[in-house]
Amino acid sequence: MSETDFAAFETKTPGDRTVMHVLYALHVAAPFTAWFLPVVALIVNYVKRADEGDPLYARHHSYMIRTFWWSVLWLLVTSPLFILFIVPGAIAWTIVAIWYLYRCIRGWLRFADNQLPPQ
Repeated sequence: MSETDFAAFETKTPGDRTVMHVLYALHVAAPFTAWFLPVVALIVNYVKRADEGDPLYARHHSYMIRTFWWSVLWLLVTSPLFILFIVPGAIAWTIVAIWYLYRCIRGWLRFADNQLPPQ
């Protein structure tokens, strides 16, 4: 067996779990930090996913990445509401923020239970 074959069987350390919990926490803090912290978490998600051998961790990284980009899309799509009317824009962005929090918390809870993220 080559050295790379052993890397596939590498066990996860408590530090790896801590990194995932921190990433989920950064994503959950998104609406309260003007979406700055999730950008940092997104970069880490991309870097960690590229090196990830464990399917559970790789799927959770992908889940967080998808959640972030879908939220950005919906924020852009609903942004014209702010040009026309302030209140509908605020309502739309609040709904997007609630959806984002729901997905992040749901994924975080599934990760804590060692389950794959929801489809």
